Amino acid sequence: MADGVRAQQRERTRSELQRVGRRLFSEQGYAAVGLAEVVRTAGVTKGALYHHFPGGKTDLFRAVLADVQQEVADAVAAAADGEPDPWARLTTGCRAFLTASTEPAARRVMLVDGPAVLGWSEWRAMDETGAGRHLGEALAELVDAGVLAPQPVAPLAHLLSGAMNEAALWVAGTDDPQDLADALAALTRLLDALRVG
Repeated sequence: MADGVRAQQRERTRSELQRVGRRLFSEQGYAAVGLAEVVRTAGVTKGALYHHFPGGKTDLFRAVLADVQQEVADAVAAAADGEPDPWARLTTGCRAFLTASTEPAARRVMLVDGPAVLGWSEWRAMDETGAGRHLGEALAELVDAGVLAPQPVAPLAHLLSGAMNEAALWVAGTDDPQDLADALAALTRLLDALRVG
């Protein structure tokens, strides 16, 4: 078998494991998913799973979490990048984050199981490389432009990120569709309070 064909098969197997892992982790939660169920559903052997994810279920979850975080970051960037004004980019991006994070897969994998499975430090580091970095950059641009008062950006970025994560968890756990609209309104008021003048 040619190396190119083997490489394609390996990539298909890895992708299928991640697809199945994402569905199972999203629907059942990390703790309820067993490796036997993952490999059976994906139609592969445990050896194939360990080949791609040497740490087993935890490594598979880490890959799924990275995918979910990237999808949320892409949704935020797509919404924010459509705005010409830096303030509108920040507010639109924050609103897009809150909305995207309340989707069941994002909520369960990214906000509930992510910190519990990987530990706060690793989860936070993964978040920092994506959404956290973009939020910090947006805030720094607004401080430099005088839209926000001069201040250290890192604490403000962490405060806003924490507030949005908590709001997403709350909204995703309620049954009232009005709660997302209320959370978005509260987020808008919070952001508006940061503006100079």
